[in-house]
Amino acid sequence: MRWTTCCDAGSMKTDTAARTTAATADRQGGTGQEATLKGQGVSPGIVIGPAYVLDRGCVSVPETLVPKAAVTAEIGRLGDAVDRAARQVEKLKDKAAALPAEAAEEVSLLLDAHLAILSGSRLIRGARARIEGDRLSAPWAVQQEVGQIVQQFAAIDDPYIASRADDIREVGNRVIRNLVDVKFKAFSAVASGSVVLADEITPADTALMDPTRIAGFASAVGGAQGHTAIMARSLGLPAVLGPSGLTTVVRTGETVILDGTAGAVVVRPEPATLARYRQRRAALAVEQRELALVRTLPAVTVDGTRIGLHANLELPRDVAAAMAAGAEGVGLLRTEFLYMNRSDLPDEDEQTLAFEQVVTALGGRPATIRTLDVGADKIASALKPRFADVTNPALGLRAIRLQLQDLDLLRTQLAAILRAGAIGPVRILLPMIASVSEVDSARTERDRVAADLIRRGVRIADPLPPLGAMIEIPGAALIADRLARACDFLAIGTNDLVMYTLAVDRGDEQVAHLYDPWHPAVRRLIDLTVEGAAQAGIPVSVCGEIAGDPAFTEMLLAAGVRELSMSPGRLPAVKRQLRGLRTGSRKAS
Repeated sequence: MRWTTCCDAGSMKTDTAARTTAATADRQGGTGQEATLKGQGVSPGIVIGPAYVLDRGCVSVPETLVPKAAVTAEIGRLGDAVDRAARQVEKLKDKAAALPAEAAEEVSLLLDAHLAILSGSRLIRGARARIEGDRLSAPWAVQQEVGQIVQQFAAIDDPYIASRADDIREVGNRVIRNLVDVKFKAFSAVASGSVVLADEITPADTALMDPTRIAGFASAVGGAQGHTAIMARSLGLPAVLGPSGLTTVVRTGETVILDGTAGAVVVRPEPATLARYRQRRAALAVEQRELALVRTLPAVTVDGTRIGLHANLELPRDVAAAMAAGAEGVGLLRTEFLYMNRSDLPDEDEQTLAFEQVVTALGGRPATIRTLDVGADKIASALKPRFADVTNPALGLRAIRLQLQDLDLLRTQLAAILRAGAIGPVRILLPMIASVSEVDSARTERDRVAADLIRRGVRIADPLPPLGAMIEIPGAALIADRLARACDFLAIGTNDLVMYTLAVDRGDEQVAHLYDPWHPAVRRLIDLTVEGAAQAGIPVSVCGEIAGDPAFTEMLLAAGVRELSMSPGRLPAVKRQLRGLRTGSRKAS
């Protein structure tokens, strides 16, 4: 009989890495010397405190069969464990209500998803089928089903799908714990000011952390787009994800430094290292106080030029954070979230509701809504049949090309945006535009959809929302003057513009060093776009990553850009930078 554990799916991949890291630490001088473990900083901040190594108490699950006569009872046992898990999740929801508003909403949405999984999802149906068909014990059946689902999700290169795999794994582990009656060890025993370290920290774990007692945490698995990272940022807990070997090179009580900004965990720091990080922590605290003051100041340069600062949003719930950071509106609302993690397509009413939530929360501030940009590395499950298996998807069917080929996709989104525009100002942004004819076709569809809604007696935006083009390929920048005459505004998407201009995939570590937003060819394309917009008398914004990098602010102002859109967290730093600049590109003395 072979035994497996409930955490195999989540931590098996870290075992080898952990042993390797431990061996490296030993070569550096054993467990008594300083060691630095690198990961990904997903929630900024520097904390110093005693380590608390989380014992997950992984449960051993025997690979056993049950007698045929016991199958019915085993199915009943599974049902009882699922019911118990649902009650536990409901209790977590009650506790989560006391969290800060944004974190409470995030946890509530997450736990609702867990309840949905416990209510007859594929996981529960599959486990029941394994008991009935193969006579597996309930714990083994759940683990086998979790493993299969997670393996299938792992084959899909999509951060949203990956987060769904985490949910399946966490729910499965909860059910298994109930089946074998092993309780989860919470954080009540954690000393105040501790840094929690674990092979894996789930979003539900994070919801149980009290930010007044726990200084921060690090987990060997996880990524910046997962629920755990989102929760950490919502709670203001510095966090590092990805450094392997955490639980093998440090013991509970040993001093650690957690750098959620740079993505590092320093174990048993030497006095000089401690002094250096204390200085950095103090400097960071001063900077945060300064940035907090900047949030309420106007975005005006030294010579009196007002710059529009807007936020890029992934989800409607991010509006509150954007407003708190000083955003004057939404410069880019990505709509892909409506299509991910589902087997069907969102209808007009569902999309309208989502857009109305954003418009209402903005309270009269403008919202620029980008139509669906899937393809290349972002493919929604429900849309997979529309994509062929091609050698270079980045140059294939994606974004506006897909929507103009499948007009129902475009018309549904346009209808939802027009309806949301009845309650507040909106703009329609078209991604991956390459020609004037694409803009003309989209405008024709907008007008047709508007006429149809009016005939149906549906209230829509009046006048119709402005229509703009994303400038993200060199061909579009080279004809920016023509596109500007066909559009109401332009938005430069520098991420793809740099990639297509330099033929560099920044996700490919072999060539990522060649990805250079400072390249003169990129600057020339930005200049051409700004000039084209100026000739047509329409606004132009930059909404790629360089918009949120203070190092590029001076260059963009000198190029004539007067609107910037970025992730909410970057707004204060960019505002502080531009308030010390002149639009003539020279810093104030």
